[in-house]
Amino acid sequence: MRRLQATTLVSLAAAALTLGGTLAMWLLVTPGTQPGIPDVVLPLVGCAALMARLRYPVAVLIVVSVTVAFYYPYAHLDGPMIVLPLVALYTAADQGHLIAASVTGAVSVMGMGWGETTEVRHVDNTLFMMITGWVVAAIAFGGVTRNRRAYLQEAQQRALDAEHSKEEEARRRESEERLRIARELHDVLGHNISMINVQAAAALHGLKKRPEDAEAALRTIKDTSKETLRELRTTLGMLRQVDEDAPTAPADRLAQVDALVATTGLTVRTELSGSLDQVPTEVDLAATRIIREALTNVSRHSGTSHATLTIDRKPGQLVIRVEDDGPGASYTEGSGFGLQGMRERAIALGGTLQAGPRPEGGFQVVADLPLTATP
Repeated sequence: MRRLQATTLVSLAAAALTLGGTLAMWLLVTPGTQPGIPDVVLPLVGCAALMARLRYPVAVLIVVSVTVAFYYPYAHLDGPMIVLPLVALYTAADQGHLIAASVTGAVSVMGMGWGETTEVRHVDNTLFMMITGWVVAAIAFGGVTRNRRAYLQEAQQRALDAEHSKEEEARRRESEERLRIARELHDVLGHNISMINVQAAAALHGLKKRPEDAEAALRTIKDTSKETLRELRTTLGMLRQVDEDAPTAPADRLAQVDALVATTGLTVRTELSGSLDQVPTEVDLAATRIIREALTNVSRHSGTSHATLTIDRKPGQLVIRVEDDGPGASYTEGSGFGLQGMRERAIALGGTLQAGPRPEGGFQVVADLPLTATP
């Protein structure tokens, strides 16, 4: 809109200069000259055509050039019509019609030079060279402004693309963070609520026959629910690290895997090979979550209360294996959010996770995590 307004103002200024100069030429310079039809019609046609120079730059250039070509040989007043083709040449070059502007300018200069060889001489050699310079300058200036505008548009487009890329990256990170929080919530709720359910059932079953077992189950429910609330606050707050001064819960580290196993309500045989000292934090957390989810699946789906947990630390590698011998495993590899979450954790560290029925019966989960992994 601003460019259109500026173009209209330039066109009006050129028309006013042409018509006003012609009128001044008649009244002040040659007051006794009788204006002819070319003195009136050609300036009006050229000025009217110039108003459409932005929409039809080549057509306007041709019309204006023709009017000027007929004006100077046949008009009596000899007004400043040269302004119109200069503006039209600039506009054509500015709109990308550089060849048309160059050809028209060259033809106009050659026509003006040919006219100098005839009997009628409208300009001397100095003015001829000056007009030629104006023609070249108008075309060159139009080309420069077009290139500058194209450069600014390209720079603006690059900035918009960069901003769009930043927004896409922000949305991707936000989506990944939501998936991470959902996975954390699933791990926390799926495991702890399952354990609460198991312990509550045990408490109800032994409330009358063995009250001491019911009391132990209720105490486990209390501890598990407290831990669940703590982990929910941590997860929803997007806090991935526990403060150094805060007490570390048993479920947060492999070093306290016995405490984790004790909350499952299962009879788990734990086999440890190698030291669990100086395990990278991200590997420690992922391994703990995988163990928790795998034992939760045993409690939910296997139909048995026995499981085997093997933690084997090798040079640069940590292998986690959870096995059961139950008959009730109905979930298959790749199904369920639990298996998917475990596999995503392993893959995020550059490791692998395999889950499926064992040939001898039961189900197994095997996670291979590199100790040099960077999430």
